[in-house]
Amino acid sequence: MTLYIVATPIGNLDDITLRAINTLKNVDLIAAEDTRHSGLLLQHLGIKAKLFALHDHNEQEKSQILIDKLKAGLSIALISDAGTPLINDPGYHLVKACRDNQIDVVPIPGACAAITALSVAGLPSDKFIYEGFLPAKSKARQDSLAKLVHETRTMIFYESTHRLMDTLDDMQAIFGADKQIVLAKELTKTWETIINLCVSDLIAWLNEDLNRQKGEFVLIVEGHNKTENDVEPEVINTLKLLQQELPLKKAAAITAEIYGLKKNQLYQFGLTLTK
Repeated sequence: MTLYIVATPIGNLDDITLRAINTLKNVDLIAAEDTRHSGLLLQHLGIKAKLFALHDHNEQEKSQILIDKLKAGLSIALISDAGTPLINDPGYHLVKACRDNQIDVVPIPGACAAITALSVAGLPSDKFIYEGFLPAKSKARQDSLAKLVHETRTMIFYESTHRLMDTLDDMQAIFGADKQIVLAKELTKTWETIINLCVSDLIAWLNEDLNRQKGEFVLIVEGHNKTENDVEPEVINTLKLLQQELPLKKAAAITAEIYGLKKNQLYQFGLTLTK
């Protein structure tokens, strides 16, 4: 009784691994995010297998059915529409349930859009964070981005055709027009495009040809470069809270004492917050 987490191609079907092919051929059942979509891949590979639909809307309900099948001795492969399952795709609840029931879970590694894009971005890759898709509504999206203003690690986002320009507009508003972004579009496919521009120039480039706005996108965003004048988010929050009850000069002095900083620096920073 083993659950195999099988990565599949993100575009170019030749990116399937030999181990993935052999696994899909030999399991008793394949759980797929979209059985019709995955059926085309299996047909291309010449694999005839029984498919089981497991997607975002039924995963919690259907996981127990798969657990029962695994306990009965069946081997099952989990695949998503493209790339590595669980990375912005279904599978978490099933894998957790397997772990809770002492069922072996075996990874069959392969393609992942986030890592594929990062590997060619030319931005620091020793430390990075994966943020997936940002919220759909602008206010929530801006709030999420605001929390990342001081993030020093390279940031990875996914975005869809319909929200790409709104997301870039919000990134420009929150991060500034000079923030460097690598846009990776349609990775491994015929119209693969990878371009590195500051966000304002990237927006202009995309508006030059509306066809450039179509496809599946990975955005690799440079991390924040710290300077001597940087104020950490927790310091800003403390200063703001104290300003609600105290004059700025007193609030800055107390905040400086708490964090071991210069009160004059915080006073000047507080003036910018007031403006």
